[in-house]
Amino acid sequence: MLALLTDAHISPIVAVQVKAKRAEIVIHSLREWREGALLHAGDDVILTAALEEGLTFVTYDQRTITSLAMQWAVEGHGHAGIIFIDEKSIAQEDVGGKVHALLTLWDKTHSQDWQNVISYLRPDP
Repeated sequence: MLALLTDAHISPIVAVQVKAKRAEIVIHSLREWREGALLHAGDDVILTAALEEGLTFVTYDQRTITSLAMQWAVEGHGHAGIIFIDEKSIAQEDVGGKVHALLTLWDKTHSQDWQNVISYLRPDP
């Protein structure tokens, strides 16, 4: 089942609004998850912790996360899934766009296994 963890650069309001619209969706903001303990942690620490709890990581950080995911793939180290957002598709300040796109993605893929899956969040048409 798809469960989500949004990066620190994504407003925690996104998680709040997703939960408000669909209480059955598990979604956490990194700023609040584990009482913010991993807010300034490295990507490897965050992705490892997310894997422990089966949380797919939602982020704009394609630069460092992509290289880490490629390194881990070579090493046989897994993750619980990564969903990238591109600024050109959904602007950083577009909270509603992210909420609607995450709801649409969840509707289509929540029952799939997200282990080691990398995807891009698309704007809701």
